[in-house]
This record gives sequence, C-alpha cells and structure tokens, in this order.
Amino acid sequence: MAREKISPKEKAAVLMITIGQERAAKIYKHLSEEEIEQLTLAITTMRRVEPEVKESVVDEFFQMCIARKYISEGGIDYAREILSKAFGEEKTNELIMKLSSSLRVKPFDFIRKADSAQVLNFIQNEHPQTIALILSYLEPRYAAQILSNLPLDKQLSVIARIANMGVTSPEYIKETERILEKKLSTLSFSDRSVTGGIDSVVSILNSVDRGTERHLLEALEETDAELVEEIRKRMFVFEDIVKLSNQAIQRVLKEIDNRDLAVALKGSSEEVAEVIFRNISSRLQEMIKEDIQYMGPVRVRDVEEAQQKIVNVIRQLDDAGEIIISRGSEDEIIV
Repeated sequence: MAREKISPKEKAAVLMITIGQERAAKIYKHLSEEEIEQLTLAITTMRRVEPEVKESVVDEFFQMCIARKYISEGGIDYAREILSKAFGEEKTNELIMKLSSSLRVKPFDFIRKADSAQVLNFIQNEHPQTIALILSYLEPRYAAQILSNLPLDKQLSVIARIANMGVTSPEYIKETERILEKKLSTLSFSDRSVTGGIDSVVSILNSVDRGTERHLLEALEETDAELVEEIRKRMFVFEDIVKLSNQAIQRVLKEIDNRDLAVALKGSSEEVAEVIFRNISSRLQEMIKEDIQYMGPVRVRDVEEAQQKIVNVIRQLDDAGEIIISRGSEDEIIV
C-alpha cells in the first residue's frame, strides 16, 4: 500500500495495527460505537502495508500529538513558533491545518493563565453553582488552590454542586463566560457538555491539603453520607500503590491477609505486583505466587473486593496518622 493512497481511516487502521493489541484496546475505550465499527472494518480489510508506510503513519501521528500538546499549552501562535523550529514552516502549517478543524477552546480557558489569587478574588462572591461550573473545567490542582481559600460553607456548597452537576448546556456556559469576562469563548459544541461529577470532586480533593480535605468530607458527611463514602472510595485507588514509599507499603502489608493479597494481585498490573513483591520476604513472595498460580480463575468482583480492602487499610492508616498521603507537588506516601 502506497502512502499517497491511504485514506484517514486507513491511516488510523495502520496505526492500530502497528502499536499492538494492548495499546489499541486502550484507544478503543474512548471511541464511539460508530467509530469502532468503521475502524474495525478498515483494519479487517487492510491490505499488506509496507514497513516504510507504517513508519510514516506513526511519525505523522507523533507529530500531531506534539502539535496538539503545544496548542493546548499556549495556543496556536505558541505552537507554531515551537513547531517551526522542529519541523520547518511548511510541515508546521500542514499540522496546524489538520488540527484546526478539531480544535476547540475549552470553557473558561481564559482563566487558566491567571494567578489563582486573582481568580479567587474574581469569583469568590459568585453563586456556588457558578463557582462549581468554573472549577470543574480547571486543572484539579489549580482548582484546589482556589477551593481551599473559599469559606468552609461555600466550599461544601461548591463540592456538592460539582458532584451532582452532570450535564451543562453550552448556552449556560457561554452566558456565564460572557458575564464574567464580557466576551464569548469559541464554543461550537453540537451537543451538551458533560462536566463535574464525583470524579471532578475526587481530582480536586486529591490536590488540596489534608486538612482541607478532612474538614470538607466531615462536614459534607453530615448532609450526604453516601456521597462522601463514594468520594472516599475513589480518593485512592489500588493502582496508586505504586506511588507509596517502601516504608508505607510495608506498614500497610502488616494489616493485609495473604489470601486477600494474592487475590488482589491476581488482577493487578505488573508494576503493582513488582512494588508489592519488593517489600515482602522471598519466602512470602513464593507463597503468594504459588497461591496465584493454583487458585484458578477468579471473578472480577472478588478481585475488586480484595483490592478495595487494601485501599481501605491505606485510608485508615492515613486517617490514624500512621502514614501520610502527601498532597500538592509531593507524590508519595511517607511514614
């Protein structure tokens, strides 16, 4: 297959074939049913592809990713300046043109470049629903800085609204932007924009200091205990164990039954298993590995329950002050 004869769908098919099944499967999770159907059809009808064509498609994909990254960081002009130095003006114009049809300015994007203190002064007197809408579109760590400096009662109101926000119409977003900045952002969504939700709350709370998190959850628990329980379940997931220090992992493992550990590792990533095994004795390693090997098929639900038990222990030890889940720029747990 010659490069000049490849359609966009065929390029996507070539890319999926080239990157392998595991990576392709992760990409599939983000596609619509129609996109999956079209891409699968293109893959199944793909003729033999020359190695140089594969290399060309992957190279083009890489360049597009780099271009999109620079555009998201500083806009088209910033991206054009950097890309021109790397790929030349002609190639840069080609990349920008290919991306331009899919580029959208994120809601409240103009706030991203402002200092968090300025934004706080700007929005602190707004209605909690308006603040919730704005924070749900900002980067979690940036949103956390603003949230932490709001009065506690308003923090609670904002968090509750983010968790229950769900779907927001583009008209309301546009009107809010117009009022706050007296200008419209370039929004051209054809459908409703989904934002907020518990995941947004979790992302923000994971970025605030431990004191703010504790006060918020304790106060929110008085009015909505089920919501707080769901938030806590998502605050630290099993795969985050790789971020713990060796001392913290060793402390956690003292509270874990070996059978639960074996079941949890049955469905874990190699990275998690490696971190766990690094913190137990060679003899215990062999025992756990034998248990995993001979236990046979295990239901996903049982694996998830075992992993959640371990996560609950981590949270309990954190609450008790025996380990500390670091916040802000730190990214590991210390004893």
